[in-house]
Amino acid sequence: MQESSIQREFLGGTKMDQAIEDKIQTLLEQHRTMTLATLRPDGWPQATTVGYANDGLTLYFLCGPESQKAANLARDSRVSLTIDDDTAQVMEITGLSMAARAERVVDTAEAEKALRLLMQRYPEQKSLPAQMPKPSDVAVFRVRPKVISVLDYTQGFGHTDLVAIPT
Repeated sequence: MQESSIQREFLGGTKMDQAIEDKIQTLLEQHRTMTLATLRPDGWPQATTVGYANDGLTLYFLCGPESQKAANLARDSRVSLTIDDDTAQVMEITGLSMAARAERVVDTAEAEKALRLLMQRYPEQKSLPAQMPKPSDVAVFRVRPKVISVLDYTQGFGHTDLVAIPT
């Protein structure tokens, strides 16, 4: 199905070229935490910091199965997230924000893969205070972006490339 100009306007972006995709992949690989906003039952956003791993543009994170975040996502899979870090110079700010859908991973093999990917993000981790959780102990979520905003102040104050991700 071909994307219409109305869909592009609604999504707020253009198609992704290789240079932007490379920049997104680099930013994803440079970081391990993201701020994830879900919608609470009262409609207010709830932002929390979580560790993540990615497989291409698909992100994975985990949380407690009975957590507010898991309950929020069971009700509404829409999320917004940011990935960035603190810089000493304002004109060096770079990062990503995404409008995405977060779905609970129910396939055990995919959940185990997500846990492995998450632990690979922490090679300096010598040991854990407890055993690594099993997929049955946690809620593993898969995040698939719909729109990605790539922020890069090195190209000018507030410079953003907005791209729509085909579904």
